[in-house]
Amino acid sequence: MFYREAGQFKTGYDTDQQIFPIRQDRWGIMLFLAVAILVVPFTINDYWANAVLLPLLVYAMAALGLNILVGYCGQISLGTGGFMAVGAFASFKLTTAFPDLNLIIVLLLSGCVTAAVGVLFGLPSLRIKGFYLAVATLAAQFFLVWLFNKVEWFYNYNATGQITMPPREVFGFLITGPEAKPAVTYLFALGFLIALGLVAKNIVRGRIGRSWMAIRDMDIAAELIGVRPLMAKLSAFAVSSFYVGVAGGLYFTVWLGAAEVTEAFDINQSFLVLFMVIIGGLGSILGSFLGAAFLVLMPILLKNFMVNWLGIAAVTAKHVEITLMGVLIIFFLIVEPHGLARLWQILKEKLRLWPFPY
Repeated sequence: MFYREAGQFKTGYDTDQQIFPIRQDRWGIMLFLAVAILVVPFTINDYWANAVLLPLLVYAMAALGLNILVGYCGQISLGTGGFMAVGAFASFKLTTAFPDLNLIIVLLLSGCVTAAVGVLFGLPSLRIKGFYLAVATLAAQFFLVWLFNKVEWFYNYNATGQITMPPREVFGFLITGPEAKPAVTYLFALGFLIALGLVAKNIVRGRIGRSWMAIRDMDIAAELIGVRPLMAKLSAFAVSSFYVGVAGGLYFTVWLGAAEVTEAFDINQSFLVLFMVIIGGLGSILGSFLGAAFLVLMPILLKNFMVNWLGIAAVTAKHVEITLMGVLIIFFLIVEPHGLARLWQILKEKLRLWPFPY
């Protein structure tokens, strides 16, 4: 009922090929963005920005990048944490080497550096796939963390091995550093996510995205119809690594402000982002956002509920939270293996027919 398309006529190819062809979807997205841009910045504080919103935006960016590689191109990767470290250290080196360089350009260049590294480690995908490719990307994770930890040049010969982001302004607004306002850092990260999210949506709807999906579904048949596996796989690694690198740059510059590679970019980051993609839905831009929201917000809700409402000790609540999150992940994978994006699609189909039965 609410999603019926009666009266919504397509009079040209431009309207037929819109990202959101249904009017209800367009109004819903516009309303959501209006609240996110015009309402949320005036109501958040330091806790909401640093504990909820910035982690959500950063991990949504990382999940979006990984979903391009795993969901759309079918190439398994367990090196997301290492590629996030590349983006973080690249942004640190660019910021310290070129103090006057705009932070937006720094993050985009960090993504480009990560894309080059991703292509390098994506070369084995031309010969191997499946479990063996996962092992190869896992090796990239450990190698990159080891490299940034052992080569002192990457952290400017700091005795602690830690990298720290100096204060930087963008268009007169302080974005990084302890004095940065929560609303400003939130809007900066949100702007990156919206812009790159639209770019990703258009890429997967075009020729490049169709070549990725052809390789994912059946690589031999895709090659027979003219898709070049070399270009398709390496372009997927490049675009995916670019997004993950930008996420790593935001993770370090805007959210944490300081990081140590073995703690901030360990293997747990790789698995966390992979779980976001699986729970949200493989091969879905929306699923990347839903998976990130689920794995960022659900632990916070569970912890607050157990500590504030049930009176459970914080240490016990942490163990219960980890257990419940594992159970919920298994539950979602059993109920709907295609993730939260598929559940949302099913709900919209039911709304189209309500109150009539299937």
